[in-house]
Amino acid sequence: MAVYTDVGEAELIAFLADYDLGQVLSYKGIAEGVENSNFLLRTTGGTFILTLYEKRVAKNDLPFFLGLMQYLAEHGLSCPLPVQRRDGEALGELAGRPGAVFTFLEGMGARRPTPVHCRAVGSAMARLHAIGQGFSMQRTNGLAMEAWRPLFASCPNRVDEIEPGLADEIGSELDDLEANWPRDLPSGVIHADLFTDNVFFLGGELSGIIDFYFACNELLAYDIAITLCAWCFEADGSFNITKGVALLKGYQAVRPLSESEADSLPILCRGAAMRFLLTRLYDWLTVPDGSFVVKKDPREYLRKLRFHRNVSRAGEYGYEPIGVNV
Repeated sequence: MAVYTDVGEAELIAFLADYDLGQVLSYKGIAEGVENSNFLLRTTGGTFILTLYEKRVAKNDLPFFLGLMQYLAEHGLSCPLPVQRRDGEALGELAGRPGAVFTFLEGMGARRPTPVHCRAVGSAMARLHAIGQGFSMQRTNGLAMEAWRPLFASCPNRVDEIEPGLADEIGSELDDLEANWPRDLPSGVIHADLFTDNVFFLGGELSGIIDFYFACNELLAYDIAITLCAWCFEADGSFNITKGVALLKGYQAVRPLSESEADSLPILCRGAAMRFLLTRLYDWLTVPDGSFVVKKDPREYLRKLRFHRNVSRAGEYGYEPIGVNV
């Protein structure tokens, strides 16, 4: 349940007094989400999403996140638009937490993605990358490759409880990633968390992208790697190359990959799997059951990491150079 902070009716009405949204008709918590508390808010002015930012989202990063959503929406990418208060600000405080109100985005996530969904996601991601080139604010990726070893070191000395020999396997993989990580690829604003529950569809069409709270400046192709991991594996752990073809074709129809980006895709996918393996591993070993953080099994991304380790070229993900049957 993604409501970690209760909001009383009186304090909500006082918070909304700074907005031109009309009278409150109803509000209720939204179960989806992991990091923040979210409420569906209905007023005489329409339907909105109220978000309270919990401890794992740094307050100093919020101007970047809100500014990015504003910029992307103004330039044609469908995403929630921060609602400004009468003083022109989009961020306030409610129940002791930073809070913001957003326009409501119709649609729902694809619980069982098809190649059609994957192609649409690839296209939307490429548009985000293209539009984001004009966004002036910068945010460093707090979970970039340089952060992975310190994160691993901060895990309790119980990693092998997940699987015998796992600590040595991760250490060896980190050695290789650090030695061979690409650094001179095209970069810009990426979503960095484009999982299936962060993309909405309506009537078979992609209706928008949500949850920009890991967005940052990073290698563009790394975002593709994250998305391949999130959208193109089946429940049994197998990689669905038909979905990979669709996602990469959708992306390249908007922004063709350079040869160096394509060549780097296998190691970027290994890195994407490592990033989510480590964050899940840390939470699995440190977060008490029933706490505010929703723990996810790290072994899912361990299996994906092992798959990517055996990939030698981008074609194994379904990549084809632009102009070849695209």
